Amino acid sequence: MSRIQGDLKERTLAFGERVLRMLRTLPQENAAWIVAKQLGRSGTSVGANVWEADHAHSDAKFAQKISIARKESSETEYWLTLTERTGLAPSNVATPLLKEAGELTRILAAIVVRTQQHIAGTRR
Repeated sequence: MSRIQGDLKERTLAFGERVLRMLRTLPQENAAWIVAKQLGRSGTSVGANVWEADHAHSDAKFAQKISIARKESSETEYWLTLTERTGLAPSNVATPLLKEAGELTRILAAIVVRTQQHIAGTRR
C-alpha cells in the first residue's frame, strides 16, 4: 500500500535529477567542489527519504522519514542560496531549483504535522 499520495514521489525524483544536472555546470574549482558535494547529497536525499517513507511500517516511521526529507530539502535551500550568492551558479539555474526546494519543504512540513496529529489522535 502506498502512503504517498499524488505526484510527490515523482516530483522529488525529478528534483534530485535537476540538482545533479546543475552540479555538472558548476566551475571546476575547490569552492564549487565543496558545495557540490553537500548539495548533491542533500538534494538527492529528499527523494530517497520520501520513497523510503512510502514503505514505512508504521505512522511514526513514516513521519520520521518525511521529517528527514523536510530537513534535507531545507538544507538544499541553503546550498542553492549559497551557490547563487557566490556566483557558482547563475540565478537562472539556481532560482528555479530554490523555488522548488522551498515548495517541497513546505509540503513535507505539512505532511509531518498532519501525520503527527493523526498519531496523537490515535493515542487518545
